[in-house]
Amino acid sequence: MSYQPPVQDLMFCIEHLSHWDRVSALEVHDGTDLADMAAALDGFARFCAEQIAPLSRVGDRQGATFDKGRVTLPEGHAQAYARFVEMGWQALTHPVDHGGTGLPRVVGAAAVEMLNAADMSFGLCPLLTDGAIEALLLTGSDEQKAIYLEPLIAGRWSGTMNLTEPQAGSDLGRVVTKAVRRGDGSYGLTGTKIFITFGAHDLTENIVHLVLARTPDAPSGPKGLSLFIVPQKLVNPDGTLGAANAVQCVSIEHKLGVRASPTAVLNYDDATGFLIGQENSGLEYMFVMMNAARFAVGVQGIATADRAYQRALAYAKDRVQSRPVNGSVKDAVPIIQHPDVRRMLMRMRSLTEGGRAMAAATAGLLDIAHHQDDAGAGALAEFMVPLVKGFCTERAVEVASLGVQVHGGMGFIEETGAAQHYRDARILPIYEGTTAIQANDLLGRKVMRDGGAAARGFAARIAETEATLAGGDATARAIGQSLAGARGGFEAALDWLLETSKTNIDAAFAGSVPFLMLAGTLAAGWKLAQGALAAQAALDAGQDSPFLTQKIATALFYAQHILPECLTEQTRILHGANSLLDAAFPE
Repeated sequence: MSYQPPVQDLMFCIEHLSHWDRVSALEVHDGTDLADMAAALDGFARFCAEQIAPLSRVGDRQGATFDKGRVTLPEGHAQAYARFVEMGWQALTHPVDHGGTGLPRVVGAAAVEMLNAADMSFGLCPLLTDGAIEALLLTGSDEQKAIYLEPLIAGRWSGTMNLTEPQAGSDLGRVVTKAVRRGDGSYGLTGTKIFITFGAHDLTENIVHLVLARTPDAPSGPKGLSLFIVPQKLVNPDGTLGAANAVQCVSIEHKLGVRASPTAVLNYDDATGFLIGQENSGLEYMFVMMNAARFAVGVQGIATADRAYQRALAYAKDRVQSRPVNGSVKDAVPIIQHPDVRRMLMRMRSLTEGGRAMAAATAGLLDIAHHQDDAGAGALAEFMVPLVKGFCTERAVEVASLGVQVHGGMGFIEETGAAQHYRDARILPIYEGTTAIQANDLLGRKVMRDGGAAARGFAARIAETEATLAGGDATARAIGQSLAGARGGFEAALDWLLETSKTNIDAAFAGSVPFLMLAGTLAAGWKLAQGALAAQAALDAGQDSPFLTQKIATALFYAQHILPECLTEQTRILHGANSLLDAAFPE
C-alpha cells in the first residue's frame, strides 16, 4: 500500500490553525504566502512518497548493520539521503543567513510529518540534525556557528544528542563522562554514551555530537554538566575535514522497531571537544535541543498514526468478510461497512487529525514567540509542547494498535505491514523523555511554577471558541457542548492539583500523566473544533467539497467519542491518588 501524503489537510491546518496571519506577518517570513508553502510541500510530498516510503519495508527487514566499528544502512538509504541533501530539504526552516530556506516552523512540522510517515527510521537522522542546528543557533559562539552551521543545514553533516549513560538513564545528574581542559582551549572527553540515535552511520561526511559531560571541578548533580561539540572527524581551520576523533561506536542496539535507524553505544577516549557557552550550563543549553526534539517526536507520533490509518483504511475497503448486521444484503461485504470497523477507523482518523491540528497551532506559537516579544504566545507554546510530545506519541501507539485490529489476524502477520507501524510507534512515548517526564514537566514547570496562569489562559481561549460554536448550527453547538464539558473537567483537575500540591506533592504527581492526557485530549478537540468552524465558513462561502464536510464530521466524532474521556482522566486525578500511592507490591 503506497503512502499518500496528506498535503490538503496539512495546508488546511497551516491556513486556519497555525495563526498564519501573524506568522506570515513576521519580518523574518516577509514575502511568504500560502501558495508558495503549498508548492514546497507538494514537492516534498512527491519526494517522500516516491523515494523514501519504499525504504520503510526494506529498512525494517534488513536493519542497520554493525561490523568492526562501522555501521552500514540498508540498501537504498545512502542514495535517498544524497538526493535529500541535493534537493536542500534539510535547510527548509533554518535561517537564510546560514544557508537555510527560512520557511516558517509550521511548514517544517508538516515536512517532518511527511518524511517520518514515509519512513521514520530515515526521518530520525534529519530530525536530530535539526535539533543540533537549533542548539548551536541559540547557544553556540560565532566561531562555532561559522564552522558547523552551514554543513549541518546543508545536510552534508548530521548531528546527535549524547545525554544518557549506562548508569544514568533519564537521571542526567548521574552523568559521569569527564571533560578535561587542555592548554589549547579544547577539552578531552572520556566516557560512554548509550542510546545515541544515528550516532554512527555512512550517510554523511561528518557527525557532530553534542555531548553532556562533567569537568573535574564541577559541582555534583545536573548543575555540574557542560555541553561540548565533539565532531566525529576533526575540522581544519579552513573548514575541511581532518583526522578521525577518538570517538568509537562499539555496538548498535537490536530493537523492536525503527530498525534502519542505528542506535549506537559510543565510547569517548580522550576525544577532542569544544565547550559550548559556559561551563556548568550544559543542561540548560541541551534543553534547547531537547525541546525542539520533543516537539518533533510528537510530530513523528502523528506521522506514524497517519501511516497506520491509511493502511487500515485501504485494507477495510478491500477486505470482504461477513454479511452486514442490518441484513441489507445476503453476501459478505467490505468490512468498512461494519459499525465497529467504522468506529475504529474514525477513532484513528480523529486522533491523527487532532494531533496534527494541535501541532500546527503549537508550531505557529513557537515562531511568534521566537520572533516577537509576546509573552502570551510563549507561555501557551511552552504549555503545548509537552502535550504534543506526550499525547501524540501515546495516541500513536493506540492508533497503530487499532490498525492491527482492523486487519484482524492478518495484522499480526508481518507481510501486511500493520505490525511494523505498531512496533515503530512504541519507541515514541520513550524518546526524548518518557510520558511521565513530559507530564512532570507539564505539571511542575508549566503549571505549578506560575500558579496555573498559563493553564488558565489555555482554558480561557477554549471558552472563546465555545462561544463561537454556540452561535453556529446544530453540529457546531453539539461540538461546543462537548468541548465545554471537557474544559470543565480540565479546570476542576487543575484546581485540585494546585491545591493538593501545597500539602501532598506525591498525590499531585500521581495525577500528572492523567492530567497530561486530559489536557492533550482537550487541546486536540479544541483545534478540531476550530477547524470545523473554518470548514463551515468555507462551505457557507460556496467552497463545496467532501474534504470540508469530512473535517466537520471528524470534529463531531471526536467531540462525542473522545472528549468525554477528559472526565475519566479528571476522576483519576481527583479520586485515584490514594489507591495508587497505597498499593503494596509484595516481595
